[in-house]
Amino acid sequence: MTQDAEVDALVRARIRGLRIAKGWSLDELAARCYLSPSTLSRIETGHRRIGLDQLTSIARALGASLDQLVETENDDVVIKPHHHPERGITTWMLTGDHEHAGLTVARVRVTRPASRRPEDLRVHPGRDWFTVLSGTVELVLGDRLVIVEAGEAASFSTMTPHSLGARGGAAEIIAVLTPDGERTHVAG
Repeated sequence: MTQDAEVDALVRARIRGLRIAKGWSLDELAARCYLSPSTLSRIETGHRRIGLDQLTSIARALGASLDQLVETENDDVVIKPHHHPERGITTWMLTGDHEHAGLTVARVRVTRPASRRPEDLRVHPGRDWFTVLSGTVELVLGDRLVIVEAGEAASFSTMTPHSLGARGGAAEIIAVLTPDGERTHVAG
């Protein structure tokens, strides 16, 4: 199957899948996108080429963008961990490059205590948030030490010099980071 044929089949399957997910019949979607039910049926089954004007109308009626209907990213289903043994951190990036909200969500396993050395405390614009899944996290915020236990969450301005680490054994968190926070904490 050629790439064009694969994209064509994918678009048709997405149109049909979205229509069914909304609980709409062919007649209902056809009325919403100003096509006849037979034309829509032939589009879904591959017996008619899809014109750009038709695709635009169908996408609008389904509440989808053209990009969503035609994108062919082959995202990995399984998220592989990234180990940073020198920092005692393993990360699983839960959001990818295709995310547009400007935030990064990551699962992070921390095995070392937080550094209190001034040269290790990071500062960048934004705000970070995390919740502790297991273990205990120590969060250094300037001169303060904040202990965050499993089941608790923390949110702080990243303009305060900060670092985080594990206390009394490994800890796992889900972190929501600004773009600057991602570069500082996760990719670092």
